[in-house]
Amino acid sequence: MTPKKTLFQRAVYAVSAATLDQLPESWGEVAFAGRSNAGKSSAINTLARHNRLAFVSKTPGRTQLINFFSVGNDRFIVDLPGYGYAKVPPEMRARWEKVLSAYLQTREPLAGLVLIMDVRHPLTPLDQRMLDWFTPRGLPVHILLTKADKLSRNAANKTLMEVRAALKAYPQVSVQLFSSLAKQGIEEAESAIGNWLEIDAQSDAE
Repeated sequence: MTPKKTLFQRAVYAVSAATLDQLPESWGEVAFAGRSNAGKSSAINTLARHNRLAFVSKTPGRTQLINFFSVGNDRFIVDLPGYGYAKVPPEMRARWEKVLSAYLQTREPLAGLVLIMDVRHPLTPLDQRMLDWFTPRGLPVHILLTKADKLSRNAANKTLMEVRAALKAYPQVSVQLFSSLAKQGIEEAESAIGNWLEIDAQSDAE
């Protein structure tokens, strides 16, 4: 018997949008956000078991589109543009800050947010701003502390505990360690995020 595919393994590229009026019709979606070069695209690719589903740019801050990946039944994984890269022109940063804020605060089909943070630099002021933008909606947030292989196990676990303690005021926020290189934390992430869209894999296969 062929094993059922996970939510992320069913993902295929659907469409890219430069403005909110270009967003597709959707029954439900999970968005991935994070600072440029925090490992967001790599995390999506790792979860999807696909090397190039989400484009990994060698120049952080250059991905300026909202990319939608279909997982069936008008549901999507959404890769938001990275934020906070200093070399992006100020006017471009301002435009995308406005688009991202509007998307996170008003997008009706949005079921939850996966927030990507480099485990070596978690909870930057921009990450905090992203949480402050989104959490008033009451939707779940799951933080992936990426590049966990860059730290010793003890150091990574210490950072995990510190981030969890710092986020006690946000009851809808969960946190875990993740490494695309070491394939660490994949099942934990799938368990935390996969039920947000409540997709029946068997019905998708029929």
